[in-house]
Amino acid sequence: MLKEKGFYKGINFGGWLSQCSYAKEHLDGFITEADFAAVSEWGIDHVRIPFDYNILERGSGDYIEEGFAYLDYAYEMCRKYGLNLLLDLHKTAGFSFDYYGEDENGFFDSETYQERFMLLWEELAKRYGKHPENIAFELLNEVTDKSYIDTWNAVIRRCIPRIRKYAPDTLIFVGSYHNNAADTVQFLDAPFDKNVVYNMHCYEPLKFTHQGAYWTNDIVPEERIAFEDSGCTPEYFEKLFSTAIAKANEHGAALYCGEYGVIDVVPADDVIKWYRTINTVFEKHGIGRAAWSYKKMDFGITDERLDGVRSELLRLI
Repeated sequence: MLKEKGFYKGINFGGWLSQCSYAKEHLDGFITEADFAAVSEWGIDHVRIPFDYNILERGSGDYIEEGFAYLDYAYEMCRKYGLNLLLDLHKTAGFSFDYYGEDENGFFDSETYQERFMLLWEELAKRYGKHPENIAFELLNEVTDKSYIDTWNAVIRRCIPRIRKYAPDTLIFVGSYHNNAADTVQFLDAPFDKNVVYNMHCYEPLKFTHQGAYWTNDIVPEERIAFEDSGCTPEYFEKLFSTAIAKANEHGAALYCGEYGVIDVVPADDVIKWYRTINTVFEKHGIGRAAWSYKKMDFGITDERLDGVRSELLRLI
């Protein structure tokens, strides 16, 4: 289904409107028309654009037209270069996936924050819901704690009908806890309707894809692991995705991997081996995806280190 709708082979424009400085110079220059043109030439069918709530609204809840202008620009560029657009709310008032870098908390205990979240999605639906063939919505990036799942399912049930008033046919992507882990998709409620997509992320095994990472306590930055020692095989990913695939099949829903990739300290040949392995499972099961990330962010596909293998890598995204 995602292949037919044009949300099958994607790339993240991470670091543009989220996980960024928010300085105007950055927002105006990090991603430009040339970048949309480039990924279109790669054969990508869509871009996933993470954005933060504070790009679009002030603390009072008033909307910032200059912020929406960046999303308008992204849509304009996507249309010009034959791309579709997935709008991913990466941070909302009261919640961020980033324990270490963001001071956002309280969302799952606060009706006020939850209402603000739903009002923002109503506003997004009013503005972009009339383009269901080209724009999709991702409700929230990477719910973290297992304790949040019941509240999160309840928020989804309340939010989607409010979106549907203005965007009846738009694809809506929803992920589960443990940062959208594949094995937690099974704990999401049944889809609200046929246009809800189950979303997972995959950076497994973390000790391979995140070796050298300096922002998580799950990694010893000095440790290195070769692909041959990582345990990655098609069977590994089949098992990892098995419950998510079963959940999607049970409800006739599409399955999508909104982030996956390998950190920049990994040798290029090992990067190719990892992408080749996970790609076989994506293709076997028709799983849509968006690689992390287009540039910089410690995972940049345009980084110079991948110049010698990029053409092969792009075939595997």
